[in-house]
Amino acid sequence: MRIEHLALWVRDLEGMKDFYLKYFDTTSGEKYVNPTKQFTAYFILFGEHKTRLELMTCPDITPVDGKRGFNMGLAHFTISVGGKDKVNALTERLRQDNYTILGEPRTTGDGYYESVILDPEGNIVEISA
Repeated sequence: MRIEHLALWVRDLEGMKDFYLKYFDTTSGEKYVNPTKQFTAYFILFGEHKTRLELMTCPDITPVDGKRGFNMGLAHFTISVGGKDKVNALTERLRQDNYTILGEPRTTGDGYYESVILDPEGNIVEISA
């Protein structure tokens, strides 16, 4: 068994796609558009196994600012970048580009080396070794 994909509702579809392509060495599938439902999405593909993150938008989705990951729904997801040095380097790159660093690189109580950031729309992303 494996997780096939995770999905996030986003406000800025193109901006979020660009963020995940720029910082996480991913590729993107073709844009999907359903004009009847005004639904648009991209699948972002990670790594050789092509784990996918679906970014979705629709004009009638109403966000609740400041509540991502604290109420029902997705709390966070983790992207493994392949080593402590890569965690450190990517965290610094994101800091220099003015993204919020919620947790500095560290070894957690359960043995993971990770940092925690917010993506452009406030979703919590752990970056692990």
